[in-house]
Amino acid sequence: MLLRLRGPDGMIRISLERSDSFAELGRQLATQLPPTVDPNTISMSPDPHGKDSKRIKDIARFKLSDIGLNHGDLIFIKYQHQSDANGHANGASTNSTSTSTTTTSSTNRLNGKPILPTEDVPVNPLPLLSATQVIKNPWEVVKQSALDDRLDRQDGKIPRGRDRMCKHGPKGMCDYCMPLDPFNAQYLVDKGIKYLSFHSYLRKINSATNKPELGSSFIPPLKEPYFRVKRDCPSGHPAWPEGICTKCQPSAITLQPQTFRSVDHVEFASFELVNSFIDAWRRTGAQRIGYLYGRYAEYTEVPLGVKAIVEAIYEVPQIDEVDGVSLNAWENEAAVNHVAKLCGLEQVGVVFTDLLDAGTGDGKVICKRHADAYYLSSLEICFAARLQAQHPKPTKWSDTGRFGSNFVTCLISGDETGDIAISSYQVSNEAVEMVRADLVEPSADPSVMLVREEEEDDGSTSRTRYIPEVFYRKINEYGANVQENAKPSFPVEYLFVTLTHGFPAQPKPLFNTPNFPIENREIMGESQQFKSVAKALDTGNGSKLGSLSDFHLLNFVHAMGILSKEEEALLCRAATTHDLAETYQLFSMPGWQTLETILTETGEKLPKKRPRHASDEGGQADGSASGVGASASARPNNSSGVPLTKRLAAVRLNERNENRPYFDRAQFEQL
Repeated sequence: MLLRLRGPDGMIRISLERSDSFAELGRQLATQLPPTVDPNTISMSPDPHGKDSKRIKDIARFKLSDIGLNHGDLIFIKYQHQSDANGHANGASTNSTSTSTTTTSSTNRLNGKPILPTEDVPVNPLPLLSATQVIKNPWEVVKQSALDDRLDRQDGKIPRGRDRMCKHGPKGMCDYCMPLDPFNAQYLVDKGIKYLSFHSYLRKINSATNKPELGSSFIPPLKEPYFRVKRDCPSGHPAWPEGICTKCQPSAITLQPQTFRSVDHVEFASFELVNSFIDAWRRTGAQRIGYLYGRYAEYTEVPLGVKAIVEAIYEVPQIDEVDGVSLNAWENEAAVNHVAKLCGLEQVGVVFTDLLDAGTGDGKVICKRHADAYYLSSLEICFAARLQAQHPKPTKWSDTGRFGSNFVTCLISGDETGDIAISSYQVSNEAVEMVRADLVEPSADPSVMLVREEEEDDGSTSRTRYIPEVFYRKINEYGANVQENAKPSFPVEYLFVTLTHGFPAQPKPLFNTPNFPIENREIMGESQQFKSVAKALDTGNGSKLGSLSDFHLLNFVHAMGILSKEEEALLCRAATTHDLAETYQLFSMPGWQTLETILTETGEKLPKKRPRHASDEGGQADGSASGVGASASARPNNSSGVPLTKRLAAVRLNERNENRPYFDRAQFEQL
C-alpha cells in the first residue's frame, strides 16, 4: 500500500505492506528526509496540528495493520534537526522545542543545508509576521494621534437649511433638509472636492462593514494591501521559493485610482519659509530638497479633513545638480527630530524643486509638468512611497494597527504661465505596497511605471521576489472601460492622489525670526558659525528676545552639546511661545551663561548688558546723560519688600496689555 507523509519539508510517499512494522517505515522515511534530521525526534499524527502524535521509536514494534492504516492514508510528521536537538538538552520542554523547529525546519534549504535569505527589499522590512499578524481588539491596544481621536468623536454630518420642498415647521426635519453624510457624493461634486478625507472614507466603509442594529461583533473595516508571499502559511509546505500554494501567494492586482487621501491640505506657515528654500536654486541653478517639519490640524474646508501645517524646512546633506539631487547620509536625523519634538513638531513631508530658468530675465521658468506630459514621475513616486512606508499611520480601525501614512510630498516647479508654483501629492497605499514588495521600478519615461520581472539580471529566477498578475482599467479609443495587462508598464496616474496647498490669510509662524544661516549650504558660501549665534543673541536691534525663534539656530545650539536637557526644553519653549519671562529665565541659566562665555572666548562680541528700550507710552530718548539718569531713577526700590518672583509674574501678565510699560532686565540685575 501507499502512504503519504506530509512534513515541514514537503510531501513524501512510501510503499509498504500492511504486515510491515513502523521500524521499516522509519528506515525508509529517514532516507528521504534531509540528513540533518534527528531520527529519534520523528513523530507521527493523523491531525495536522499534531494532536495525539506518537514518536516512531516508541511504536517501532507495532505493525501498520495494528494501527489501522490503509492504502492512500495521509499522515502528518514532525521532527527536529540535529542542531535543534542538541540545544534541547539545556532544559527546554519538548513541546516548546517541537513548536520552534516546526518554523525553522521550513527555512530555505539547498542540499539539506539552510540558506540565509538575502532580501533586496527597497525599504526597511517589517518584522516577519507583522505584515499578516492580526491584532486582537486593536481599538484597545493601538494608540493613535490626538487629532484622530478628536475626529473620531465627531459625527461629521453636514448641516443643511430649509429647502423650498420642506412642508414642516421650523423644528421639523425631512429628506430635503436632513444633514448629509460626510461622504455624500453630490456634496463633494458641488464643492469641487476630488477625494474623500480619511475619516469620511472610514465612516463610509464602516457603515457597510459593521451593522450595530444586527447585533454582530465589530470587525475592523480597514485592511492594508499585501502583495508579498505570506511567510506563515499553515499548509505545511516548504517556505517560498521552494513551495507555494493558493493560501500564501498574493492574488492578482487590479489597479484603481484611490478615492481618499490621508491629508487633504498642506499649509505653509509663511511665504518667507518657501522663498528662502527657493533662494538656493536662484543662487546656484541646482535643485534642492528638504524635509518638512510641522504638525497636523483639522481642515474645515473638507468634511472631517486634515491639514499639515509646515513650520520649518530642514535641508539635509545632499549633492545638488541641475537635473536632480543625490542624498547623502543624514547622520543627525534623530537629533533634529528630538529638537522638533521639543518644539511640538514632527516630520510631515518632503519638498524638492524641479526648476529651469526660461532665460527671459523676468523670473519665468519652463513648464515641464502638465496634462500632456506628467505631474509626478515614476522615480519620484518610488521615492515618496519609501518615505511613506517609513512613516506609517497608527489607527485603531485596522486589524494590523496601521493604515496608510500622513507623510506628504511637495514639488516646486513651473506652471503653465511660467510662474513658480507648488504642488502637493501623496502616493496611494497600493503604490507603497508595490514598492515595498519590489514589484515595480522607475522607467526612463517619467509618465509610466515598469513592472519588474521575476528573473534576475543574470537570467536566474529570483528567490526574493514573486510577481503576481497586475492589471489596470482604462477607457480605450472606443469609449469602453476595458482591463489591460500592466506588464511591462502602466501609467503612473494610478499611483498617487493630489492635495491642495496654500498660505494663511494672516501668517503667524511659529519661528518669527528666521535669520540664522541654513544648514548644509557651504557650497553657496553660507555656513553656520559662532558669530552667527552671537548675532542671534544680540538684542540691540530692537528685538527684546533677539533672534532665538529660529529652527536652524535651535538645531545648531543642540549640536554644540552645552545646554542640559532642561535648558534645551526651556530654549525651545521660549523660541516657540515667545514668552519674555521664559527668555529671561533662560538667560540666567548656567548652561546659557556657559554658551555666552564660549562665544566670548572665541572672539565674538556680546553685549555685556541688555540695552534699555523705550516704552510704548513714549520713554526716554537715547542719550548719554539723560539715559544714565533715567536708568538710576527708574531703578525700583527694594525697600517695598515685594519678592522678585511676584514682580516677574506681574511683568508676564502685563505682556497681554497693549499699553504696558516695558520691563528692562538691566534695571533688576543688581537685585
